[in-house]
Amino acid sequence: MQEIELKFLVPESRLKGLMRQVKVKSSQVTQLAAHYYDTPDQQLAQAGIGLRIRKEGDTWVQTIKAGGDGIAARLEHNAVLDDKQVQEMLHNNGLMPDLTIYAETPVASALTNFKLKKLAQNLTRLYVTNVERTTRLLIEDSSDETNSCIEMAYDHGEVVHGTDDSQRKTIQEIEFELVSGDLDFLFTTAKTWCKRYKLCLSTVTKAENGGLLINGQNHSPAVGADLSQLDLNKDSSMPAFIRAAVHNCLLQILPNSSAIVAGSIDDEHVLQVSIGLERLQAALTAFDSFSDEINPDWLPILKQTSSLLDNYYQLTHINTYIEPELQALGAPAVDWTTDIENIKITPINTLRANDFQLTLLELIAFTMSDPSIEPQTDKLALDKLAKILSKQYNKCLKADKETDEVSSTELGSDDVNVDMDISEDNQDEALLCDHLKALRYISEFSAPLLSKKKAKKKTKRWLKRLIKAHIALEQRNDDNQYQQFYALKSAKDTNALYGAGWFAAMLTDDPIYIETRLAKFKDSSTFW
Repeated sequence: MQEIELKFLVPESRLKGLMRQVKVKSSQVTQLAAHYYDTPDQQLAQAGIGLRIRKEGDTWVQTIKAGGDGIAARLEHNAVLDDKQVQEMLHNNGLMPDLTIYAETPVASALTNFKLKKLAQNLTRLYVTNVERTTRLLIEDSSDETNSCIEMAYDHGEVVHGTDDSQRKTIQEIEFELVSGDLDFLFTTAKTWCKRYKLCLSTVTKAENGGLLINGQNHSPAVGADLSQLDLNKDSSMPAFIRAAVHNCLLQILPNSSAIVAGSIDDEHVLQVSIGLERLQAALTAFDSFSDEINPDWLPILKQTSSLLDNYYQLTHINTYIEPELQALGAPAVDWTTDIENIKITPINTLRANDFQLTLLELIAFTMSDPSIEPQTDKLALDKLAKILSKQYNKCLKADKETDEVSSTELGSDDVNVDMDISEDNQDEALLCDHLKALRYISEFSAPLLSKKKAKKKTKRWLKRLIKAHIALEQRNDDNQYQQFYALKSAKDTNALYGAGWFAAMLTDDPIYIETRLAKFKDSSTFW
């Protein structure tokens, strides 16, 4: 069976109001005590699998969960256990799951990489959860007899370390699970509650929280782009293609966003959300004609979110990485903490913003909607990709030419002004960088369909050169930004003059390296 659910964190400021809607006359309260199992080195967790035995009221249920067909979908198998046998195992401190029951079930595919007998021998109880669950059913008012139904579940409790019960982690979340009916009802309902109570999407399962607890971590490590999970083939229609691309971006955005809204201040989480948002914007812009279901309101919100994250990330990156590097070279210390504290909109504020959370919900709904009902379903993405890539490639060539036409004397000048503003040349370089970035991302989405078996090395080489050119130019743009930060800072703190001058000198050394990378990229024949 596949469960389809959406999970949210609840802000404390909205909890009282939400509870008035959760605890109604028809709601039910259940005490859930769950034992979670894995190997000591957490092989199941690494494979995205959660295995538990849970007491639900008076019934013991063994459950396994694994990845499903969509962002909000998970494979799930539940088996009611014999109460007498469970009590005997508990008495002997030997409560263990039975893996043999999965042999002929849909979830068996998730266990194909494991030798079940060996796995069973290595299983141990890593942690337990004690949760009070309040549930109520939400039923769609419909004129026909096919009413949709959602189970809303509010969970409050804690995860407890399996061998040290002094180590605990609080759980407070709300879930909406589709019991029957239309998927649209699930997302419409979730959006209503999200808007009213400022809920924030979370991909962190109880099993993941347990794993974090036993590993002594507050948040899971940052997640980068994983193109191996891009589900495409040469028969993919235009609507299916754009859904797969958006889904791949969300696989990067959502785990990192979940960590940040839960309190992470790790720069890497911010960076990976930003990259995911850039990839998503590139896909929605380049392939906007592939679907009639793309909402034009998405892009402005995504762009605003990216901009706010970048503003914060640049300052924290300076403070965390650049300052130690400069001081190691003999630079006087520059204190950036006040500058960071003065930023009114931090990553947690940015990602908790209701318009962004609602946009994420709409994007998830889009990826899970049926592409076959769209007018473009009879059109193959393969037939359109080459034209789109060529258009973007030509934008890069044009921007590169315009950059070359701008006077090169500024780059080669020995008279570098540490107070310089963004020059016309810098603006042109920034535009070229943006075009290269977009070309990189849409090429990565398109390569699985356009790359022929005999030309895989050619495709790989072209992408490698494109990425190197993009990274080199992006680094120069970053150096420009950092130079300006230090130049502005020097008006109040003369210690910043060292950093301003250092980056100015760096900028004079960059052009030759960048020109080499760009030349290699332009000399390579395209793969489409």
